[in-house]
Amino acid sequence: MLEIQDLHVYYGEIHALKGASLTVGAGEIVALLGPNGAGKTTTLKTISGLLPPRSGTVVLDGRSVVGVPPHEIVQRGIAHAPEGRRVFNRLSVAENLEMGAYVRTDGAIDEDMERVFTLFPRLRERRSQVAGTLSGGEQQMLAIGRALMARPRLLLLDEPSMGLAPVLVEQIFETIQDINRQGTPILLVEQNAAMALTIARRAYVLETGSVVLEGSARELADNVEIRRAYLGEGA
Repeated sequence: MLEIQDLHVYYGEIHALKGASLTVGAGEIVALLGPNGAGKTTTLKTISGLLPPRSGTVVLDGRSVVGVPPHEIVQRGIAHAPEGRRVFNRLSVAENLEMGAYVRTDGAIDEDMERVFTLFPRLRERRSQVAGTLSGGEQQMLAIGRALMARPRLLLLDEPSMGLAPVLVEQIFETIQDINRQGTPILLVEQNAAMALTIARRAYVLETGSVVLEGSARELADNVEIRRAYLGEGA
């Protein structure tokens, strides 16, 4: 479905991605792990068209999206729930969800909003509430729900558990699995490597802009270096 090959991305003179390659297949959850500054968010922004690569390819279903404007990438089927939630603070929950469907012209928007409310019942209770007054967990639900309103064929999630209480982290990850079971492949950037590896099928590890490890989630969870670096376990 998604194939990235030899991606090089710069911020000015800073070489942020150095030949990164990865794939996401139909029906998969793929985790992208690594320390802060490794290039994980840069990868998602490049897929979304927010950052132009200097070289390399980003291909969705056989069609390149390099150089395609971000709103057209959404139309082609990629939706992005960014790090830090970034909801529209002055709009209501329902208005935020409607904004997620801004590129659509079909008649199923109400149906998809109902799907979001089924996945996140708390949002149904808050549908008229101004988004800036929601809790952090509720804003994260809203950010994911807004991305789903684009009816994506691939969902990019950047740090969905950041700053959340453990009970909310479990709820968010359960919902991510529900979304995937309903047919949406997911590329997941997540600092909570232990949780990410429990729900992903495969995973990649980025360090200083390069993929240094890849394999099944089980293989990486059993890897001694990964357990020491990301799971907080000793040698």
